[in-house]
Amino acid sequence: MARLEFDGHAKGAIEKVAVEIENLIIAGWTGRDVTALNHHIEELKAIGVQPPSRVPIYYRVAAQMLTQADRIQVLGDDSSGEVEPVLVGADNRLWVTVGADHTDRKVESYGIAVSKQMCAKPIGRTAWRFEEVEPHWDRLMLRSFIQEDGRKVLYQEGPLAKIRDPRELIFGWKDEKRLPMGAAMFCGTMPAIGAIRSSSRFEMELDDPVLGRKISHAYTIEALPVIS
Repeated sequence: MARLEFDGHAKGAIEKVAVEIENLIIAGWTGRDVTALNHHIEELKAIGVQPPSRVPIYYRVAAQMLTQADRIQVLGDDSSGEVEPVLVGADNRLWVTVGADHTDRKVESYGIAVSKQMCAKPIGRTAWRFEEVEPHWDRLMLRSFIQEDGRKVLYQEGPLAKIRDPRELIFGWKDEKRLPMGAAMFCGTMPAIGAIRSSSRFEMELDDPVLGRKISHAYTIEALPVIS
């Protein structure tokens, strides 16, 4: 179980939101466009990751892997982040924030489900009421940045129109229209700009151009030595 605390933005006001997460779901292969989905499959195959058994697919991850910290530790140098919109069920209300499905790519090459358990999943400290962004969901923008040669480099970018509708993803998990209280669902990502690669820092944002606001979060990655 993981306890999350957000600054919940709703109708111009801010409320404190706290929720105990018991179920963490990583929805994978959620591309709405078949061409883009196949591109992501091919980019992962290039690093040895086998195609999924179904699309979309729902990976269950230990809830305690969620963190709102600005620093994580990983084993070795083979991990990288992927920015995603994250739905959070709390007190009969659905919230949306930004998160990173940080994944060990070496482990992913032989076991995706296992790789999901290898790294912490950073998540933002700010959330929006889902009902406020649902009418223009497809216009929300995801971005991530990494550090390369001392520079901040754009790593991912794209509108949520490229990802399956969130209501469809919720229903596809358990044939229910609502995400239960205490559940968090990562909804999918964008292809990397260039090759999938690791970095010592990962920055991510969910941008709402309609209401003129962003949710941002960043974290540093400490690679622990691999001892044999």
